[in-house]
Amino acid sequence: MTILSISPVLLNSMFTGPHMIWLLVIVLVLFGGKKIPELAKGLGKGIREFNDAKDGIKSEIESNMKDKEKIQSPNN
Repeated sequence: MTILSISPVLLNSMFTGPHMIWLLVIVLVLFGGKKIPELAKGLGKGIREFNDAKDGIKSEIESNMKDKEKIQSPNN
């Protein structure tokens, strides 16, 4: 089963208020108050690195496309 085959109604009803509270309590018990900021910092750093890599790949693809257009265009 893929994520795309999940009904949007099911996604909206998966986590309600009480579920989120229980989830936060479980995370707090498992990791403790001191580890949560470290986890959030690591998550933020990972997201930032992912976005930097994504932007680097995007700019590389765009520059290669421009180079290809220059090669294919006739020089008049």
